Amino acid sequence: MNDIIQRKLKALPTNPGVYLMKDKDGTIIYVGKAINLRNRVRSYFRTQPKEAVKTKALVRHIEDLEYIVVDNETEALVLECNLIKKYRPKYNISLKDGKTYPYLRITKEDYPRIFITRQVIRDGSRYFGPYTNVTELRDTLEMLHHIYPYRTCANSQFNKGMSCLNEHLGLCKGPCVGHISQADYMSMIEAVAEFFAGHTEPLRKKLEAEMLAASEALDFETAATKRDQIRAIDTISNRQRAISQRTDNHDLVAMARNDLGAMMQVFFVRGGKIIGRESYPLHANKNDSDEEVFSSFMKQFYLEQEAVPRTIYIDLPFADEALLENLLSEKHGMKIHLHQPKAGQMRALMDLVRRNAEEALAKRLISNETAKARTEGALVDLADYLQLPRTPQRIECYDISNIQGSDSVASMVVFVNGKPMKSQYRHFKIKTVEGPNDFASMYEVITRRFSHATKEIQGGIKMGKFAWLPDLVIIDGGKGQLGYARRAMREQGYANIPTFGLAKQEELLFKENVDEPVVLPRQSNALYLVQRVRDESHRFAITYHRSLRGKRQLASILDDIPGVGKKRKEKLLTHFGSFSKIQSADPSELAEVDGISAELADTIHTYLKTHQDLQARLKHKS
Repeated sequence: MNDIIQRKLKALPTNPGVYLMKDKDGTIIYVGKAINLRNRVRSYFRTQPKEAVKTKALVRHIEDLEYIVVDNETEALVLECNLIKKYRPKYNISLKDGKTYPYLRITKEDYPRIFITRQVIRDGSRYFGPYTNVTELRDTLEMLHHIYPYRTCANSQFNKGMSCLNEHLGLCKGPCVGHISQADYMSMIEAVAEFFAGHTEPLRKKLEAEMLAASEALDFETAATKRDQIRAIDTISNRQRAISQRTDNHDLVAMARNDLGAMMQVFFVRGGKIIGRESYPLHANKNDSDEEVFSSFMKQFYLEQEAVPRTIYIDLPFADEALLENLLSEKHGMKIHLHQPKAGQMRALMDLVRRNAEEALAKRLISNETAKARTEGALVDLADYLQLPRTPQRIECYDISNIQGSDSVASMVVFVNGKPMKSQYRHFKIKTVEGPNDFASMYEVITRRFSHATKEIQGGIKMGKFAWLPDLVIIDGGKGQLGYARRAMREQGYANIPTFGLAKQEELLFKENVDEPVVLPRQSNALYLVQRVRDESHRFAITYHRSLRGKRQLASILDDIPGVGKKRKEKLLTHFGSFSKIQSADPSELAEVDGISAELADTIHTYLKTHQDLQARLKHKS
């Protein structure tokens, strides 16, 4: 324990709050909550029992800590979840999937609208869901809209006193022009609501009666339409498996774990039918208890949901259960119960949910192992095809990008163990080359990269971002660029690193002083890996080039604005910090710059806005 921690432990308050543990780099590695900050945080630094492996590992890496005082334990719980989501600390259990789900909304209006939304607004509207498959939801809603032609127009278009195109197409009953009474319109809306509540049989019987009537009237086209609608309803009903005689709404949550991971499974049951199920992998340490993992998921998942049912059945009890119940009840304005079923039908259903969690975990582990084996195999095969001295754990790829000789840039992308290591990517702005000379540009970039490596490798200790040397270098280009890259590497003392040039069209790999290229087998994992590295290098270079080109074009536009000379342009850039911020500023903000009058600010804003609109139109056309 260092002096900083000892000093902070003495100053800890006894209030409720959240604490953040940091490592030597200042990275937050753990977030926790406490009713009493002093007692809870100090407990980490006392002698730990033998089985507290995770806590011991955490404490070994703590070099600093911070805390945030709150009013009560409920606020601490919310803040803890928010900070875990924000920082993804290494020693916390974190939910990998933070997706939001679509709901069906029926508005509270005289003539309600029905649409899909991911945002729940508590204005009296009715919501159905959540739904895990938005495509199926859209298809269902479209089918119902043909059966019940409710209005879909925005309120700004309603009550205009004239029929719209939807009414002429039979997709609206025209409530805005009085072609349907409010009572009849509400009857349609209630029928749709009943359908999404799981009561599909009334609509099916109605359509069957209409199909028979049309058939008896020899209106076979209408009868066929009704038949297709009945089939669609049957398909939807088969997807929404009935699992209970109860018609209330509830979720069922269960967990599967092994030494390699954890998987949560949630079944969404509405009106006695499963309307969706979802699997959620968790980043958890094998030393975390089942209760800790389950508790972390429940808090992170349900505090993010816009709507929850009154009852949530859980497979395991956990410490913050009552606290979460109260918090969810307060948030959603109704009493929400967390309940662990012990016997009967709900216990049997919970066993089904757990079996699904176990199956999802097994599939994920198989998928991860397959992907890992494929990547490892690609690296081994690549070493074999290129006759490398060892498997290339670190691959670097370089690409030059310029358009008509302007803003020449280069990219360096890094793959470690077959995966992109984006924190290691680097951009280079070409400094010494005039015009579109890719050969000389490549020589400059490789020289700069490896001269940095020489400076940063001091006494065999890697000291900087360029000190980590590649096992394989790929040059995105043919023999010419490869030759200049190899020349730079020899001059810097790194000629021993295997280097290949990748021809853009044929995807042939060339080696210096070897006439015949290496042709990687089509459909091989080694070729897919090389293509991915090359494509990533090209993407990274193009992105940087576009950024520079946009800044240069904007700077040129400023030169063209009457009244903006070199000094005023410099003042604008100093004030705002970048050309993009100048472009997004309004006239009043521009006028704050010394030497920029209100009139000139309007002129600048008009010029830049016109340019922005023109660029948007050109982009849209392309």
